[in-house]
Amino acid sequence: MSAKDWQSADNGAGQGLRREAEEIARADAAQSAESLETFSPEAMRQMVHELRVHQIELEMQNEELRQAQVELDVSRARYFDLYDLAPVGYCSINESGLVLQANLNAAALLGVARGELVRQPISRFIFREDQDIYYRFRKQLLESGEPQWCDLQLLKSDGTFFWAQLAATVAHEADGEPLLCIVMNDISERKRVEAERAYFDQLLQVKNSELENARQVADKANRAKSDFLSSMSHELRTPLSAILGFAQLIESGSTPPTPSQQRSIEQILKAGWYLLELINEILDLALIESGKLSLSIEPVSLPEVLLECQTMIEAQAQQHAIQVVFPQFENPCFIKADRMRVKQVLINLLSNAIKYNRVGGSVVVECTAQHADTLRISVRDTGAGLDPERIAQLFQPFNRLGQNAGTEEGTGIGLVVSKRLIELMGGVIGVDSTVGTGSVFWIELNLTAEVQTASAASAARGQTGVPLHTLLYVEDNPANLLLVEDIIARWPDIRFLSAQNSIDGIKLARSSRPDVILMDINLPGISGLEAMKILAKDPETAHIPVVALSANAMPHDIQKGLEAGFFRYLTKPIMVNEFLETMDVAFKYAKAAAARAGSESDNSEPAH
Repeated sequence: MSAKDWQSADNGAGQGLRREAEEIARADAAQSAESLETFSPEAMRQMVHELRVHQIELEMQNEELRQAQVELDVSRARYFDLYDLAPVGYCSINESGLVLQANLNAAALLGVARGELVRQPISRFIFREDQDIYYRFRKQLLESGEPQWCDLQLLKSDGTFFWAQLAATVAHEADGEPLLCIVMNDISERKRVEAERAYFDQLLQVKNSELENARQVADKANRAKSDFLSSMSHELRTPLSAILGFAQLIESGSTPPTPSQQRSIEQILKAGWYLLELINEILDLALIESGKLSLSIEPVSLPEVLLECQTMIEAQAQQHAIQVVFPQFENPCFIKADRMRVKQVLINLLSNAIKYNRVGGSVVVECTAQHADTLRISVRDTGAGLDPERIAQLFQPFNRLGQNAGTEEGTGIGLVVSKRLIELMGGVIGVDSTVGTGSVFWIELNLTAEVQTASAASAARGQTGVPLHTLLYVEDNPANLLLVEDIIARWPDIRFLSAQNSIDGIKLARSSRPDVILMDINLPGISGLEAMKILAKDPETAHIPVVALSANAMPHDIQKGLEAGFFRYLTKPIMVNEFLETMDVAFKYAKAAAARAGSESDNSEPAH
């Protein structure tokens, strides 16, 4: 009902009341005319005065009533404006489900005129599949009397449908009949977004499943790749161990080789070490690319590392007649890095600076602070230099920048490995070069104030005349056995024992009680790792240091071996100096362990 309808109803009711009042007044006036004759003049004046007062009061009350009526009309008009122009649909429904009233937006949502909507069953506009939702909603509302909400699809007069949310409360009319007051809100856009989100969630689940399957396939491929690399490393290092080991023995033998033999030995060693370098760099690159290279980041003394690099690079520099200048440090300087890997990078940069320098040139190593916590280590050469085009090709695998036809050997992946290693250590590598002047390759690493206590250098090897030691070598490869036997033969105070499988090695260890055991990993039957564990559990052999010597040279192989309990882990091909230093440490450890065991035995004897 509109505001105009309400106004008409109010006017009709007022006219009826006025007619009734006029009839009563006429009756009273007739009675008063009969009684006026009995009133005195003074009483008449008093009555007139009272009537005027009542008239004024009535006029004032009438004015208040008129003002109240105006305000009521304005309020009622405002209410119906809000009702009709609300952005949501309103309608009231009786207990039978018929629409009693509806605002304009409700009629617009359903696509009908408001007049046509009144007295229509609301179920006519509910999607057939959602009828049960509406009846459960209506039943719960009437039973509980609490506000209710539901989402369902409503049909328009043209047959299309839309999603609506119904919010309803229940009221009661004067006769007690329940009245459902319903608010309708179009939520089609929200439902569309929810449907899209559900679709994309499902799509995401499918993609995640596909990614998980792909990850599992990639992990399987990486494991296969790691197994292949480990196997390849072992198969290549085993023959190289014999080649390089025997060549070093011949070169350093008590009977010097002839000049012709020396040249041949040099070629064998050169080719062998180059092949070993190629194997190491390819394996390093493969490990880095697969994300399985583990680094031990710790405070590293830069002066110590540079001194070691200087010692390692001197022979190559002398061979090429290159002067190498290293910086002098007045104060300790520590960088955060992996000691072995940062030395590997510096050796690569120094080696390149020497190889691609001019005859009689120089290489200068400089250290400069870039920031309060960053240090730049530069390797400056006096070579031919690089133009911008070739600089852009640096750090590409197997790209030697046109040096393939030159006399200098190289793998073309050293700089690639160096770049990856420096980045894994949180640093940066770069180059500045001028054609005809030379190049500066530099790395930047983080400084640290922490001090890493360095272990003392290994003492010189034992001299003849000290108590006899026994070394047991468990190895199934005859060439490796012969090589180690020839190396040990130069130590007259060492008794050498050997076994070609783990079972025999364990028996020999228990019977002969060697001071040190040298153990291969890949042995027939029981592996060297299992044999070491058996010896460690036996009280008779648990004190004997077991040194691994294996062609399994992957970082995870070394870490696994050390964690399992090996005293040291050496890799093939054997580097004679490193091997001898390790044997020194192992024999000294065995001697100290024997002394401790003897002291404990003496302390346990009863006093006489």
